[in-house]
Amino acid sequence: MAESCEALGTVPEHERILQEIESTDTACVGPTLRSVYDDQPNAHKKFMEKLDACIRNHDKEIEKMCNFHHQGFVDAITELLKVRADAEKLKVQVTDTNRRFQDAGKEVIIQTEDIIRCRIQQRNITTVVEKLQLCLPVLEMYSKLKEQMSMKRYYSALKTMEQLENVYFPRVSQYRFCQLMMETLPKLREDIKDISMSDLKDFLESIRKHSDKIGEAAMKQAQQQKSFSVALQKQNNMRFGKNMHVNNDRILEEKSDVIPKHALEEEAENDEEVLTVQDLVDFSPVYRCLHIYSALGDEETFENYYRKQRKKQARLVLQPQSSVHETVDGYRRYFTQIVGFFVVEDHILHVTQGLVTRVYTEELWNMALSKIIAVLRAHSSYCTDPDLVLELKNLIVIFADTLQGYGFPVNRLFDLLFEIRDQYNETLLKKWAGIFRDIFEEDNYSPIPIGSEEEYKVVISRFPFQDPDLEKQSFPKKFPMSQSVPLIYIQVKEFIYASLKFSESLHRSSTEIDDMLRKSTNLLLTRILSSCLLNLIRKPHIGLTELVQIIINTTHLEQACKYLEDFITNITNISQETVHTTRLYGLSTFKDARHAAEGEIYTKLNQKIDEFVQLADYDWTMAESDGRASGYLMDLINFLRSIFQVFTHLPGKVAQTACMSACQHLSTSLMQMLLDSELKQISMGAVQQFNLDVIQCELFASSEPVPGFQGDTLQLAFIDLRQLLDLFMVWDWSTYLADYGQPASKYLRVNPHAALTLLEKMKDTSKKNNIFAQFRKNDRDRQKLIETVVRQLRGLVTGMSQHT
Repeated sequence: MAESCEALGTVPEHERILQEIESTDTACVGPTLRSVYDDQPNAHKKFMEKLDACIRNHDKEIEKMCNFHHQGFVDAITELLKVRADAEKLKVQVTDTNRRFQDAGKEVIIQTEDIIRCRIQQRNITTVVEKLQLCLPVLEMYSKLKEQMSMKRYYSALKTMEQLENVYFPRVSQYRFCQLMMETLPKLREDIKDISMSDLKDFLESIRKHSDKIGEAAMKQAQQQKSFSVALQKQNNMRFGKNMHVNNDRILEEKSDVIPKHALEEEAENDEEVLTVQDLVDFSPVYRCLHIYSALGDEETFENYYRKQRKKQARLVLQPQSSVHETVDGYRRYFTQIVGFFVVEDHILHVTQGLVTRVYTEELWNMALSKIIAVLRAHSSYCTDPDLVLELKNLIVIFADTLQGYGFPVNRLFDLLFEIRDQYNETLLKKWAGIFRDIFEEDNYSPIPIGSEEEYKVVISRFPFQDPDLEKQSFPKKFPMSQSVPLIYIQVKEFIYASLKFSESLHRSSTEIDDMLRKSTNLLLTRILSSCLLNLIRKPHIGLTELVQIIINTTHLEQACKYLEDFITNITNISQETVHTTRLYGLSTFKDARHAAEGEIYTKLNQKIDEFVQLADYDWTMAESDGRASGYLMDLINFLRSIFQVFTHLPGKVAQTACMSACQHLSTSLMQMLLDSELKQISMGAVQQFNLDVIQCELFASSEPVPGFQGDTLQLAFIDLRQLLDLFMVWDWSTYLADYGQPASKYLRVNPHAALTLLEKMKDTSKKNNIFAQFRKNDRDRQKLIETVVRQLRGLVTGMSQHT
């Protein structure tokens, strides 16, 4: 074999191929053999030869190996034949053993099958448990959802639905029950929206009905906080010795009573007892509905609905009842409803995000403010009671302070209060006009009698009167003014207090308050008191004595005006020397009233004189006078004397003017009586009687009924009458006619027309009384003289008319 291999070595390529065939897998022999055919022509034959040689070599080797192992094979066969009998025995034994083992293992097989079945069940149970553990949280969450729905915890229910959809349902989506559950969720969401919206509607209706209680609590709280602050401030001022009358826009009384500590503690307790809006209103429906709609992604719809409904409610709240102006309760109810509305909105603004905004509330407030101002302007004009107007003002202040505390601008409300202040002043003026009228009607217009020191002090405490002479007099004595003067003075101070009350809490300076008080007081003096005095003076039943007392009263009231100015100064602490301080017009007011009273005195005195003159009953055809003055004239003179005695309390000029006016009017009345066109004839005896009456008038004038006249000034009131009567008494016509028009004429004051009128009356009387005058020469001469004088007088009268 070694030789054949060596022989093959001559062809190395064929050897390589054979080695490759022997060493490689049969699957790779194809390509190797293909290379044999691809070589040179005769290569196949040579290869076959090489192959046969190689096979022969391998056969030789195999034969050598079999020969080498043959004995061992024989020995093995012999051994196997020996073992055959034992193998059969073993087979029998094994078969028997197997049979016995099978019989013995039947029970084990049964138990094993049971075990297998149990293991399968256990595996199934484990699988079921795993699936149930996967489904159980879903069922628990769904059960929780149902429980939340039944307990009306809708926002939590929505969150539970969200967890079910996002976490739990995807784990068990292959189960049918999950599909059923998923189908119920949209309906539950709609139910929740409907229920929450229904709760919101109930909430809106509830706060609409109870907004007045909410507003009342808020206004009470604001009022108590302000009262506490003012009380604390006042105590601090008292502690540091400040006597403040106007502090923090609140008018303080003049009495310096220190507020005790327990009062402040009570105020604090009251503040604690005031219920807040959270105590009065359950806002959970709003929160719940807002959260629900936010969770559902429909927050905008909810916000629009809420704002729309609240705007409707705002319009209803802002629409007052027709009778709101009749009582203060009507205004209070109106204000509390508005405050309640905006307190709720402010609370919603601060505890929710985006449901209402500051811009929305400001827009709503501006709309409401315009409506409120329009309502107050319209309805407050019907208020004729100053107390009602004052209470309305206080309500507006509390209303404004309350809403200002919630951040709403209220400047326009305080501007409105200045308009209402003018109306309040008008109602005060009307009220005090009635008070003044009642005081004047109840006055007896006589000096106030004082019987004791206590009575004197009472009057002095009510009216600032100072008279050292009166103080020195013993009791009983009398004040010069009547009872109405201290009452008027007190009422003017009450008016100032009443006007002052309106300035409280208006956030105005002391200077502005001082100016308002002085202006309103001036209106009271110039318009109301002056008008009442003028009306009183013109009343028919007011006599001369009353008019004299009125003049005295106005004098003392005028003097008291400086005390009223001091009174205002003490209240406002604004000095009268300040540049812009308004002065009181009491001087002009009472001066005008006094002038009117003086004029009325002159008029009534003249009317009284006319009444006496109308009682005159002259016998114009009497032959001779009675030798004494007429009774009516003596009564008139006695009346004038008594009246002029009353005038001693008047200023000298007034009494003198009244006396002069009376004498002039009396002279004029007598002259008119003498020259009356209805009087057709006058006898010389009547002229003599008339002359006696004029003499009494002159005696009265010369008796100085009113002191202060110089010389015969008062007598000059009768000079025209005196010269006319002297002319007829002495029958000095030649002198009159000769000196007429001369400054030094004896009868300078005799009017030709008056002389002519009287002379014609006497001429007619002479004709009738002297039937036989034509038979007596003297009478004929007198008659001719009269006719001559009449012609001359007519010429003078005609000349005067032409000259005029």
